[in-house]
Amino acid sequence: MYLGIDLGGTNIKVGLFDDQLNSVDELWRPTQSETNSITVVSNLTNAIQELLIRNQVRQSMLQAIGIGVPGLLDIAAGISKFSPNFANWADVPIKHIFEEQFHVPVFIDNDVRVNLYGEWQRGVGIDQTNLLMVTLGTGMGSGIVVDGHVLYGATTSAGEIGHMNMYRHGRPCACGSSGCLGRYVSGRGIVKTAQEKLAAGFTSIVAEWTNNQPAQITAKMLSEADDQHDQMAHAVWQETGELLGYGLANAINLYNPAILIIGGGVANAGERLLVPMKRSIHQHGLKIAVAACQIETAKLGDRAGMIGAAIVAQRRLNKSSK
Repeated sequence: MYLGIDLGGTNIKVGLFDDQLNSVDELWRPTQSETNSITVVSNLTNAIQELLIRNQVRQSMLQAIGIGVPGLLDIAAGISKFSPNFANWADVPIKHIFEEQFHVPVFIDNDVRVNLYGEWQRGVGIDQTNLLMVTLGTGMGSGIVVDGHVLYGATTSAGEIGHMNMYRHGRPCACGSSGCLGRYVSGRGIVKTAQEKLAAGFTSIVAEWTNNQPAQITAKMLSEADDQHDQMAHAVWQETGELLGYGLANAINLYNPAILIIGGGVANAGERLLVPMKRSIHQHGLKIAVAACQIETAKLGDRAGMIGAAIVAQRRLNKSSK
């Protein structure tokens, strides 16, 4: 059996899979990413133990654990070096911690890349050899397949589209730069845009729903407000989709994918985000490359990361045993 884990900025998602990587059970728990590495690691450990106990699975029955971790990694050493979505988090030895705890091989990869593996092997990207996946959740990330190979780069950080600079003097980013795309089109970024509009004097039903407490605004709330024809919420989604389209037009120009997959919780906003995004892509991308690129929403939804992490675990276990 295998464990496939998606360590997100909001939720820890732990999936249990059989030897054919069919899903057996899964469990979600809050990450508490605003705390520190000790708390997050403890939450993950407890979630794994709870899932194993619930399914009467002994540690000796596990073959490997795959973990998708956001941010920059030393994949070979199994160290999470930096994550913009986690507070008090640097050089966390994920592989060592969990191999010591569960006595089974542990393999890590970027959280978006494990989502990519899931959609590429079991989702909407099956049989594709040139593929770009973007996830919009707490933050923004991407994974890329070119000519049948997943891109990693010299420091395994290839494809950090979320850190593409969109404004010379924009919002500060935890990466040390400013104006990064992810600071505008992620869940947190979308909420920030709404907060800025309210502070600038826009009126909105969202202010009533939150009793004028902007810190309580959520992206889901903005979708609901847009459904009620709220002008501020509509403007937020239009601006977000347009800016996302600008960034993705650049990515299509760079990587020439046959399919672009949009995943993550923010993708649930649907056409209110995707329509202005697609319009912007068609306006600003290279015409031939854009015409050859099919745009799809993720098929596996919130489960892609767990499935992809299990795929990573099985592949790397088999490779290491040869």
